[in-house]
Order: sequence, then structure tokens, then C-alpha cells
Amino acid sequence: CIYRDHQQTLYLSQRETTENRGKMAFFATKQSLLLSLLAIGFLVVAASAGNFYESFDITWGDGRANIYENGQLLVCTLDKISGSGFQSKKEYLYGKIDMKLKLVKGNSAGTVTAYYLSSKGETWDEIDFEFLGNVSGQPYTIHTNVFTGGKGNREMQFHLWFDPTADFHTYTVHWNPLNIIFLVDGMPIRVFKNNEKSEVGYPTGQPMKIYSSLWEADDWATQGGSVKIDWNNAPFSASYRNFNDQSSCSRTSNLTWVSCDADENSWKWTTLNDHQKGQLKWIQDEYMIYNYCTDYKRFPQPQGFPKECSL
Repeated sequence: CIYRDHQQTLYLSQRETTENRGKMAFFATKQSLLLSLLAIGFLVVAASAGNFYESFDITWGDGRANIYENGQLLVCTLDKISGSGFQSKKEYLYGKIDMKLKLVKGNSAGTVTAYYLSSKGETWDEIDFEFLGNVSGQPYTIHTNVFTGGKGNREMQFHLWFDPTADFHTYTVHWNPLNIIFLVDGMPIRVFKNNEKSEVGYPTGQPMKIYSSLWEADDWATQGGSVKIDWNNAPFSASYRNFNDQSSCSRTSNLTWVSCDADENSWKWTTLNDHQKGQLKWIQDEYMIYNYCTDYKRFPQPQGFPKECSL
């Protein structure tokens, strides 16, 4: 109930923000041939990184989630009886992790497609993408959050500049010791910085698995819960392709420590460059619909905003 009420509060804040904005070649030499073969070998390795049989286990849904095309496509479905979901075989402690998704088409009100990393236990860490469905013709909402030590309440929400149901688009979590960057088709939409020196929690010590699911949440997902799911449109489906975790530190057993890819320095210590900062500003100016760091009603004085909001 607390979560539902909180989501309804977020919806009211979104509506106020929206109103204010709208009211707001073949080679000739043996050496070249060898290079070509090496390149082909690299492509094979790269392709295997996107094989869902190798990378994930379907964990629930009683047949409603399935893998197709020799492991290159995964589809989750939702009907009136159950949704469905899957999780990664590996655990990750930092990584640049990509997934292409095509979201539920048509009237998707009341549905949530979740794609996130999470550890376990009472003081878990978590990095969230959630896609909140809407009635036909109305935009999806991307809900993002970061949990550290079991504490979240760091929501930022966005609309998109394209139809996420018409084709596949890439959603990326770039998590390193400096920052967590949420990206859509390579463009940053949000950055959560490591401010541990200022006593702000940051996920640094708990390996996380990747989880994804399609489920019903019509008590809060669409317009604060006021629009319910229409089961006449079931089964609903969300599709996944091109999973890529090659830039990561991971393990397959909790009895071992994580190992990182050979090229880890290319992603492990990066932050936004100037061009990306410009992209971030544009997206947040034009498409952000909720920011916990500007919600005065939720964080009134004298408590004020969470510390990271001013850092």
C-alpha cells in the first residue's frame, strides 16, 4: 500500500510538471587473410554474448517466457493468470550491460516491463529500469531508481522521443566505481554519482544478477493506478535481443570472486564527456517528467532533499 500510494504521489507530481511545460573486402595477402579470420573469430565470440540460452535462466511464468531463433530472441508474455520472467546466470560487480527491448504494443496500461540488476538480502543494492505501460497513443514512462543498502526512493522518470513498441531499442546500465549511467540508444538519460565520501550510499560491494519480467501492476503503473489493465488485449508480450555483457566484471558462482574483461579500463573509469553532457541536458530538459530531487512536497523543510541532490 505504501508503494502504491507513493506511485500515486509520483503521478500527481508528473502531471503538475507536464502541465507546467506544456501549459510546457576480400584481402590479397596471407597476412590480410589471417586478420580477416581473426575478425570473424571475434564476431563469433561477440555473437555468443547475446545468446539467451547461455546467459539466462527462465525463472517463472509456467511457459509464458520462451527463447527463439537459436538463442537470439527471448519473449516474455503476460495473461490474466500470470506474467513471466528470467534472470542472468552470472552475477556482476560493475559493467556496461546492454539489452535491446521491444515493449508491449497497443494498449499496455497496467503492465510493467522490468529490467534491472539486484543483489539479495535485507540490505540489497539495485539498479532499475522499469517501463510503465499506457493507453494506446499515450507515451510509456521509463521509471529509474537506485537502491543502496536496501534504501531506494531515488526515482527519476522520463518519456521517450520514439515509439518503444515499434522496434527494438538499446537500454544500457553503465555501472562503474565512479558513476551509474542510464542510457537509451547510447544517449544518457540519468547519472547517479558515487558520493560515498559524502556519506551517500553507492553500490560497490554486492554482486548483482540481471532480472527482467513482464507483470501486471495496474494498482499504480498507469496514471497513478487510475487506468486499469484491459485483459481483452492479452496476452501481452515484450521481446529481448542483443544482450551484451562483454564489458563487465562478473562471476558464475558465489564461491568465487568476480573477474573483469581484458579491456576493463575502457569502461571502468569513464564518466560523461562534454557531448554526452549536452545529450543528458537535452533529454532531462525535454523528457524528464519526475525528479525526486525537485519534489518539494515529498521532501519538505526542515528535512529537505536527500544529500546527493546538492552534490
